[in-house]
Amino acid sequence: MVHLQCLPPSVEPRVSDHMPHIIDMIKQIVDNGYAYRVEGDVFFSVENFPEYGQLSGRKLEDNRAGERVAVDSRKRNPADFALWKSAKEGEPFWESPWGPGRPGWHIECSAMSAAYLGYSFDIHGGGMDLVFPHHENEIAQSCAACKQSNVSYWIHNGFVTVDSEKMSKSLGNFFTIREVMDLYHPLALRLFLMGTHYRSPINYSDVLLESASERIFYIYQTLHDCENVLSQHDKGLQESIPPETLNVINKFHNDFSTSMSDDLHTPVVLAALSDPLKTINDLLHTRKAMRIESVAALEKIIRNVLSVLGLMPTSYSEALQQLREMALKRAKLTEDKILQKIEERSEARKNKDYEKSDAIRKDLAFVGIALMDSPDGTSWRPAIPLPLQEQQVAAT
Repeated sequence: MVHLQCLPPSVEPRVSDHMPHIIDMIKQIVDNGYAYRVEGDVFFSVENFPEYGQLSGRKLEDNRAGERVAVDSRKRNPADFALWKSAKEGEPFWESPWGPGRPGWHIECSAMSAAYLGYSFDIHGGGMDLVFPHHENEIAQSCAACKQSNVSYWIHNGFVTVDSEKMSKSLGNFFTIREVMDLYHPLALRLFLMGTHYRSPINYSDVLLESASERIFYIYQTLHDCENVLSQHDKGLQESIPPETLNVINKFHNDFSTSMSDDLHTPVVLAALSDPLKTINDLLHTRKAMRIESVAALEKIIRNVLSVLGLMPTSYSEALQQLREMALKRAKLTEDKILQKIEERSEARKNKDYEKSDAIRKDLAFVGIALMDSPDGTSWRPAIPLPLQEQQVAAT
């Protein structure tokens, strides 16, 4: 999580440390007439809570009893769910007004969120599979304990699929974050994840990871070039910014504000980066008259947006070097080997052996190494391997 630049949670509560909160909430629900006791168990009565189903849109008659667990004949309604379960042999238990036992699956979340955030708070997250029954039950029990209970926004993320098939342990098609980060830069993985709206399913594939890796290299290379140019100029220099550059900056700012305010629509923001990045490259590499104030203003807004998205590296040069090292690892090459190939290609070109020159370029492109010729010589950068590029073209 640190490598992915995820902010740490303010609190990481444990259920076992909050048993008094849980028991107090269950007592409140029982006292308010929304739950009943059967022997040592306590069940929530869904029929006593008319709003049940408000999050998922499901009606009580739609619920098919016994689909997930065996129906307990002691329940008044098959949809009633456990708030407290009596102790079973070999299981941990705590003392309660209903005898020794443990909390049900849902109550701990309501009790702990109320303990730290109060009964009303802004955002509640979770996977799509938790909408029903888990979050539906959370709403019911929280509102039953306190009528003022409210969550302003429910944030549900989609599933990860692998080559369009759901990632799961049973299918054996899952990867850990550590395994992915062994071959790809953590911020390339973060960019890849942000390239799909969080509510949508996201398809994990090598070609998409390679594409994200190439894209983030381009972003950091552009900003690194920008940083180098800006360091050579007087920071106090105040030139006016041309209208066309101002238009690019204002449009990007508006796209960012509008998209992030629209249910955190990160894919649109990432796509909107293209224009300011292209404008920087035009100013740095193609136009004769460069306005340094324009470059500084464009770099600043891109940097600010990347900071909000958690995509700003400690340093551009360090991130670029890490991206190169990982590309070498994926290509199973060393930098010395690539430099040797560049030398061989230069020699072939001098000798007008263009067939050999093209073959060297293509061999390197095959494993994800792109060669770039300039008046200063030939350099290399990570790229999507040729077979995956062809696969990408075929798919589109």
